[in-house]
Amino acid sequence: MKNPNDGFLKGRLRSIKFAVKGMWLLIITEDSIKAQLTFALLATLFGIYFNISSIEWMIQCLAIGIVLVAEALNTAIEKVADFIHPDYHKKIGFIKDISAGAPAFAAVISLIIAGFIYLPKIIAIL
Repeated sequence: MKNPNDGFLKGRLRSIKFAVKGMWLLIITEDSIKAQLTFALLATLFGIYFNISSIEWMIQCLAIGIVLVAEALNTAIEKVADFIHPDYHKKIGFIKDISAGAPAFAAVISLIIAGFIYLPKIIAIL
């Protein structure tokens, strides 16, 4: 909640504190985020090994970021849905399934991007 006594700078610093806390909570509590961070680490190691270009690094970082954002939003939607209706409900299940589709789309697109970046490099080695 916004504190009316906070000035602009103090308010921004509080916002950053809440954002970092949210990132930390995702990392320590959500298996999907842990898995995606593992894949991000692997992609980073591949990038270092294959010495990818600056443009490839930017595209790879964007893909990683989009997957993590989609996972985080999916988690938030699922938590809100569970809070509103803790028992099984067909409509809540539908909402949660759609929410789970977002990181799935992001993951598939990131795999396609990884293919464009790494397959030519792997083929060149073979």
